[in-house]
Amino acid sequence: MLQVNELSVRLGGSHILQGVSFDVPPTGVTALLGRNGVGKTTTLRAILGEMPATGSVDFDGSPALGRPTHRLVRAGLGYVPEDRCVFAGLTVAENLRLAVRDKNPDFRTVHELFPELRQRAAQRAGTLSGGQQQMLALARVLLNPQRLLLIDEPTKGLAPAVVTSVTQALARMADRVPMLLVEQNLAVVRRLAQDAVVLAAGRVAWHGPAAELLGDPALTRDLLGVGSTSAHHSPRSTDAASPSDAAGRRA
Repeated sequence: MLQVNELSVRLGGSHILQGVSFDVPPTGVTALLGRNGVGKTTTLRAILGEMPATGSVDFDGSPALGRPTHRLVRAGLGYVPEDRCVFAGLTVAENLRLAVRDKNPDFRTVHELFPELRQRAAQRAGTLSGGQQQMLALARVLLNPQRLLLIDEPTKGLAPAVVTSVTQALARMADRVPMLLVEQNLAVVRRLAQDAVVLAAGRVAWHGPAAELLGDPALTRDLLGVGSTSAHHSPRSTDAASPSDAAGRRA
């Protein structure tokens, strides 16, 4: 569904991405992992055409780099940003209506996955809790036909009980459409992801089955800065400077 080859991004004199290459299959969830500052969000935004990049990106069999963002979105590339970007002064219903681009928006799926949004249709989005705003951000991309979802840190800052609800919704979304997921909560990654790509210092440091990565405490600690206990049980993993080289499968 997505082929990224030698993707490079320079911003303000910094070489943020330095030849990143990976594939996203047409089903399931691929987790894009790494410590803070390694270029995960930059990778999503470069794929979406929100920043200049070199290399190549093929989306659904067609070149994506250089295509305007709105054309990629119309082609079925859905994006849920890290900061959710809901319109705080508009109601839930108005936020959803603004996202509609298809003549037959899928409100049935949205209300099935997020029944609370129907109950709060007249409520201003800015008064929703963080979890409710995240559900609204996810709901917006589901209204229209999608070929691939790019989702950035959907559980960041959420209470554990809300993380569980959002994770369940993401699992059901992944049954409908493949997903490239940036996520620091390794319990969520364990629940959702079939494949994993780990970035370090702007490059791919490891790729392979997510279960293989998370099943190796030493590798997880070296690449992501968390031990085996954190990888299995912590609601939030730590995320610090770039990791050193680690043993295991590498690009």
